Amino acid sequence: MAAVAGKTAGESNGAEAAPAPSGGDSRPRRALTIGAVAKILGQEFDDISISKIRYLEDQKLLAPRRTAGGYRLYSQADVERLRAILRMQRDEFLPLRVIRQELATGDFTGRRPSGESQKRRAASVGEPVTTFTQEELLDQAGVGEGFLRELAEFGIVTARRRDGRPAYDETDLEIVRAAAELSRFGVAGRNLRVFRTSADREAALLEQLLGAQLRSRSQARRREAVENLESLAAVCGHLKHLLLVRDLRRLKSAAE
Repeated sequence: MAAVAGKTAGESNGAEAAPAPSGGDSRPRRALTIGAVAKILGQEFDDISISKIRYLEDQKLLAPRRTAGGYRLYSQADVERLRAILRMQRDEFLPLRVIRQELATGDFTGRRPSGESQKRRAASVGEPVTTFTQEELLDQAGVGEGFLRELAEFGIVTARRRDGRPAYDETDLEIVRAAAELSRFGVAGRNLRVFRTSADREAALLEQLLGAQLRSRSQARRREAVENLESLAAVCGHLKHLLLVRDLRRLKSAAE
């Protein structure tokens, strides 16, 4: 990720109104300084800071106006856009790459269907927010206890313990659902080991790249490392998909 940009010359950190931009346009504008925006959003987001707002701008998620003197000027639309970004990070654990895609649709203020939100959280590096008992998992995934036991045998799903009982999270639920879909085509639990092995190797590679940063004593560095981890995981997944598509095209051509 790009480093956080430094403070622009002449930019105020306070909550006072920014000076009016120079030029012939004398129409009143509802503009806020970066300090004022941080103060407003701080009522909902405890971790918001001027540095974080600048960082999101560096990542091309925000584009406030600038005066000739270098002030950032935020409109009400900018504030709402930033609020939506912070909510997607906090409530859905979305990486910046996905947030950027959501913003590009122009419709990012409404609530998503709960099922879609669950899938996004399940695919996020951020901590899942929902856990299930074994009975709940089996019911929501629509599979039997024998199928789950087979997945556990080959390391595809691993239960944690909560109050002495097996517990699963949203990621486990989506894994079981995907495995159940593959089972309809005759793919057994033992056949899924190839996916587990591939995931383990990718995780080991990313640990080499970001392990030290993830273990940093700095909360800001750890947060940045998680965002980098999300982005790199997305790139790895995309690359793997492209390689698979390439090989399947060759298989299709050979069959013609």
